[in-house]
Amino acid sequence: MTAATRLRPSDADLAALRAEVRAFLRTELAAGRFEPVSDSWMTGFDGDFSARVAAQGWIGMTMPTEYGGHGRSPIERFVVTEEMLAHGAPVAAHWISDRQMAPGILANGTEVQKARYLPAIAAGERFFAIGMSEPDAGSDLAGVRTRAVLGDDGSWTITGTKVWTTGAHLADAMVLLARTDGGPDDRQRGLSQFVVDLPHPDIEIRPLRSIDGAEHFNEVIFHDARVGADALLGVRGQGWAQVMGELAFERSGPERYLSTMPLLRAWADLLRTTGATPEQRKTLGMVTARAWALRRMSLAVAHELDAGGRPDVLAAMVKDVGSTFEGDLVEAVRTSSGTVAARGGHDPFARLLAASVLHTPAFTLRGGTNEILRGIVARGMGLR
Repeated sequence: MTAATRLRPSDADLAALRAEVRAFLRTELAAGRFEPVSDSWMTGFDGDFSARVAAQGWIGMTMPTEYGGHGRSPIERFVVTEEMLAHGAPVAAHWISDRQMAPGILANGTEVQKARYLPAIAAGERFFAIGMSEPDAGSDLAGVRTRAVLGDDGSWTITGTKVWTTGAHLADAMVLLARTDGGPDDRQRGLSQFVVDLPHPDIEIRPLRSIDGAEHFNEVIFHDARVGADALLGVRGQGWAQVMGELAFERSGPERYLSTMPLLRAWADLLRTTGATPEQRKTLGMVTARAWALRRMSLAVAHELDAGGRPDVLAAMVKDVGSTFEGDLVEAVRTSSGTVAARGGHDPFARLLAASVLHTPAFTLRGGTNEILRGIVARGMGLR
């Protein structure tokens, strides 16, 4: 079902869906199945929770029904995503698969790849990682050196290293960007994508511990790893264009400003109980207003995706401004909380704030540094 033929949901439909998701999450919270955390889309890996979400029909929402999806609109998916993030639900297991790998495979994959991966993604049974960033390239995605060489038998041999690969140690597969033709000086030309199943005997995954001791990022090393001819995703040499299409999904979602929303909600609840000073009320109002403005920007991207567009520049703007807001929110709450923030590990708000502070340095890095994103925006505006 295409954007042109799909019926757009009414405001009443969206309100009903939001109420349904909230009821589900309240039930999950009441049963003690999760505790709200910031950055839950990256740190909250819970396959059982993902399976329960899938059973509600909330994974693969925009995928066609013939591939196990539900044929719903990006706006409906946006509603579900907002509620999951605002409640700090553990959605990391299915997040990358549902957010951009499913659309990427749907747009570029063979029928065999679609049949193999898409129904399992929609069922919350197959989880993906993204193999993009490299040690010597950073946010310069076109500078990747990982190479895939085509053999006489049609198989590919992959050599190189990826870094900051979220969830690779838990994923069932990853979509990899590698150079199949030319050299690093060729930049965007000669790059291709591959779907690589995990674990793999010739792929080494090393955890990169965060400052809090947790393992979310990884270094992934390909030791002449062989994959079949059917691993090539899309057209050889067209990997750059394919990745740019996927990054619109990665950079534009509400996670770019809602990662720390559980902290803001917890702080508002605390102030409601203890009473707020005039300065705290002012700070609360300012960050809330910024969140609403970012929501309108992110929602505009969802509407453009619903219309079949490619909002690359607007997506980069949402990611830039949104990730900056996330850090500003944490700092505003920390400096405005006074002695409340020092209550210790047994206080849910104090735990939430402490974890948010430790995660702040990563906000402006993932999905491309803000400096890179501003270059994308500048080019889109004709300024460079």
